[in-house]
Amino acid sequence: MYKSGFIAIIGRPNVGKSTLMNHVIGEKIAITTPKPQTTRNRIMGIYSRDDGQFIFIDTPGIHEAFTPLNKLMVDTAVHAFGSTDLLLLLIEADKGIQRGDRQLIESLKGNPLPVILGINKIDLIKKDLLLPMIDTLQRLHPFEAIIPLSAVDGLGVDILLNEIWKRLPEGSPLFPEDMMTDRTERFIAAEVIREKIILRTHQEIPYSTAVTIDSFKEDEDRRQIRIEATITVEKESQKGILIGRKGSMLKQIGSLARTDLEIFFASRIFLQLFVRVRKDWTQDKRMLREFGYTEE
Repeated sequence: MYKSGFIAIIGRPNVGKSTLMNHVIGEKIAITTPKPQTTRNRIMGIYSRDDGQFIFIDTPGIHEAFTPLNKLMVDTAVHAFGSTDLLLLLIEADKGIQRGDRQLIESLKGNPLPVILGINKIDLIKKDLLLPMIDTLQRLHPFEAIIPLSAVDGLGVDILLNEIWKRLPEGSPLFPEDMMTDRTERFIAAEVIREKIILRTHQEIPYSTAVTIDSFKEDEDRRQIRIEATITVEKESQKGILIGRKGSMLKQIGSLARTDLEIFFASRIFLQLFVRVRKDWTQDKRMLREFGYTEE
């Protein structure tokens, strides 16, 4: 019996949604950092095996949103509920059941979709703390299944996939079996660059940057790809920090991004980065649309 369907991965920021999807797909198609609100867009990851096709939808973390950009991120996550066959809610074992987790679980009441709960990061806690947490969670919602797992090392992921498969509808593959994501190479390149900015900068800069790919040119044999990208910030002071003394910070970001891009594309990458200022772009709905941040 062959099954296929859509699974929305939901949860608070930084619970491991992107890490889990990357592990299942076997490729880094969604960026990950220790900082919350790294994922801004809906990203689809496609995993095919002999008995089924799993289409995961990695969503931005659901959180209290105050800026137009953050509100769009939350709207994108919530919008994913209506176009899936199953919800996969992730929480963190090491943080316990947070207020945001309880609010999200409460919002699932009346939702007709089956919900599987994944308790991620079990490698970070003692096993005797896990059973009381599961007992509490069982009383909060009638989950289809509760699966302890570690998205980093893969512990419990096969069990999770089998539980998901049981609840997917029968059907043919919805995408070619060698397809991993619906996102373009330009999108992935921009996200890799943004990931390195988040990892190398602090305070408001990670949340005030957008990356656009101005040029993506590959040789006929695809041995070399030339990429030109623009990093947009909100303030002149942010531009100075991002460039760094004698361009040192921008060089670090470019070098780190180039390494990951060469692995992903299996090609030599020539990467050129530019920085510009668009004042308060995260507050401007027109500019948000320009940068591709729209409710999906």
